[in-house]
Amino acid sequence: MQGCVIRSFRVYATGCMAYIDGKTERKVRTEVDINAALNEVFVKVFKNITGIEERVIRTEEYYNATANDMHVIETIGMGQPRNMTSVAKALSVTTGTLTISVNSLVKKGFVVRSRSEEDRRVVLVSLTEKGKQVYMKHQKFHEELVKSIVDRLDEREKILLEKVLSNLNGYFREMQQK
Repeated sequence: MQGCVIRSFRVYATGCMAYIDGKTERKVRTEVDINAALNEVFVKVFKNITGIEERVIRTEEYYNATANDMHVIETIGMGQPRNMTSVAKALSVTTGTLTISVNSLVKKGFVVRSRSEEDRRVVLVSLTEKGKQVYMKHQKFHEELVKSIVDRLDEREKILLEKVLSNLNGYFREMQQK
């Protein structure tokens, strides 16, 4: 297209079209076009993963578990009880916001609160047996999700995907710290 005169330029949902010399139509990828496409993909990927995650987790037994619940449950983890401050920090939320989520998780039977023996002011949270079961189900979901994605890629694509997602994650970490 170098040396051609672009007579008109139109943007469509599917991309940009350049009309050269009034005759030829060629698809043109512009930075705006790519940014819009990436934004659309990011939004759809996030919605799709969240929707699938909720559908897989919300079985008859765990009908009231939400994606947000799962992220809190995952952060609390299967190990020793964790204090509310460390869980809130790991989730990048305030302890007040976490308290609302934990209240809901306690009512649903996924989490139990206790006081630290060393410092009675410290509130600890841990998973109940029901919480551990839904945690394991959530872990299995993520393992199967990753496997199903990776199985479709060749080695070069796997390496590229890991690099792109690592860079993206680094960017998001930087944004959280601002």
